[in-house]
Amino acid sequence: MNLKKYFIRALHRLQKGPGYTYKELLVWYCDNTNTHGPKRIIKEGPKKKLIWFFLTLLFASLVFWQWGILINTYLSYNVTSSLSIGFKTMKFPAVTVCNANPFKYSEVKHLLKELDRLIEAALERILQPVPGNSSENTSLPLDLELWHQIPLVLIDEHDKDNPIILDIFESNQTALGNQTNATSEEKKYKLAVKLCSHQGSDNCTYRNFTSAAQAVTEWYILQSTSILSKVPLQERIRMGYQAEDMILACLYGAEPCNYKNFTQIYHPDHGNCYIFNWGMDEEALNSSNPGAEFGLKLILDISQQDYIPYLSSAAGARLMLHQQKSFPFLKDQGIYAMAGTETSIGVLVDELERMGYPYSDCTMNGSDVPVKNLYSQYNTSYSIQACLRSCFQNHMIEICGCGHYMFPLPEGVNYCNNEDNPGWAYCYSSLRSSIRHRQICIDSCKETCNDTQYKMTISMADWPSEASEDWIFHILSYERDMSTNVTLDRNGIIKLNIYFQEYNYRTISESAATTIVWLLSSLGGQFGFWMGGSVLCLIEFGEIIIDSLWITIINVISWCKGLKQKRVQARYPDAPPTVSELVEAHTNLGFQHEDAGALPRDEALPPEPGTPPPNYDSLRVQPLDVLGPDSDAE
Repeated sequence: MNLKKYFIRALHRLQKGPGYTYKELLVWYCDNTNTHGPKRIIKEGPKKKLIWFFLTLLFASLVFWQWGILINTYLSYNVTSSLSIGFKTMKFPAVTVCNANPFKYSEVKHLLKELDRLIEAALERILQPVPGNSSENTSLPLDLELWHQIPLVLIDEHDKDNPIILDIFESNQTALGNQTNATSEEKKYKLAVKLCSHQGSDNCTYRNFTSAAQAVTEWYILQSTSILSKVPLQERIRMGYQAEDMILACLYGAEPCNYKNFTQIYHPDHGNCYIFNWGMDEEALNSSNPGAEFGLKLILDISQQDYIPYLSSAAGARLMLHQQKSFPFLKDQGIYAMAGTETSIGVLVDELERMGYPYSDCTMNGSDVPVKNLYSQYNTSYSIQACLRSCFQNHMIEICGCGHYMFPLPEGVNYCNNEDNPGWAYCYSSLRSSIRHRQICIDSCKETCNDTQYKMTISMADWPSEASEDWIFHILSYERDMSTNVTLDRNGIIKLNIYFQEYNYRTISESAATTIVWLLSSLGGQFGFWMGGSVLCLIEFGEIIIDSLWITIINVISWCKGLKQKRVQARYPDAPPTVSELVEAHTNLGFQHEDAGALPRDEALPPEPGTPPPNYDSLRVQPLDVLGPDSDAE
């Protein structure tokens, strides 16, 4: 069948009356559409046509502008937060308790002996710079090799453009005294930690501190980190505070408990830590009722007399409430409980429920986070704190060639120390202050979609009282050491009460601010308000688009046929003979013998005998089928 005929008939079957040109189709649409405005354009007079055309174009533009705003609002995926309050029996949180001091000084003194002698001698030169007042001359020689790896220096800032840097052990003691004995009005020196890319290098940086106490603590932490990083983990655990020595009494609700109900983990900042109700080996405990009588009660001994003097300047217990099977990051989220007090902690629960992609960039379990979680070796759940620290440790390994002592290590990597990695402290300081690397980790890590937060109300009182401390210390000393002598005192004892204030919990949940139903209703509302349209009007508009496509196809087919005809005419420039021309030629040929006498003899010779007459039918010219088999008239 002729292709053009097929499309024309298909177009005619689809609709009646629109015509076969764009103009006819547009007029038919304006006359039959249910949208207000187009009808008036074709039915009104010339002046009103112009007015209605302008109004229709204006309001159609407003509709598309409003649609763009609505679609952009929907694609921004905004959320709204709702707060709901519920009441139920809740799981008691996991409680992690640690000593503020990571190791017993009596156990690590042999490792830190040279370090302590160095800092004591340095403090003597700073605080007693007058010659003859120092006792270092009579003491054993100092290990200055350890000092030169990460030295403390004094920076004289009287001339801000040309500050003078004085090494405490290399500088003249009289010159040092002139700096440190200056009056408060003239005092413009700072104690700083000097960090170099390697020993003897000029590529150094100085970490300044406003107080010498801060500088000494930071210097001691860097040096002790290098020393302790070479000690095996089991040895570090042995040098820490053991559960049976630290946890003196335990009571959960009406049920007694002891140190065996706690799970031990090693924390680089605080040494041995103990977690109650972690939920790793047993089901998490539920709280039967709110109130102090149904919570956890602990009595701890922090043994403050065995603290490392230059490493831990704060005394007390460090504790944190967190979810089951999550790693406790006490340095960020923990609180202190002071020695000689009873600390009561009332707990309120907030449950956070965030919407996932595309509404927020949160993760359910961390599987879609590009950072390898180094804390997974503890079999704990994902958290953004674990991700940030894992990211930092990965950068530390990549840039510095070793891992920091405060974070877990991947396989095949060692902790940094001064002997194997002389410039590790410089590299670590540069990396910690790098905004670019920090931003990389922030962009790579994600918040968890569901989280539980514990809001704490803390109150404290002296414990035990002066009237009762005698018998309490006698009983606790006997229970721990089986001794009738008092081995405990107020400076090392802490009592904790942790409980739910109430069973009301708050759920803060996110919901989509814009949904597909909102989008469709808003689009329809704008279309109906500005142009009086509906969904059927959009279907009509789709119909005219389909009809326009059919007309376009028909025009393309006609153009192709015309192009084909032009190519044939160019190949055969002479037009084929008509029927009348063929008949006239045949007639003239039939009567040619009558005029033979008038022709010259050599041009009109009679046929030879026996020659058959000419077949004139063979001279008939057949018309050329230049238009093809389907070119018959319509």
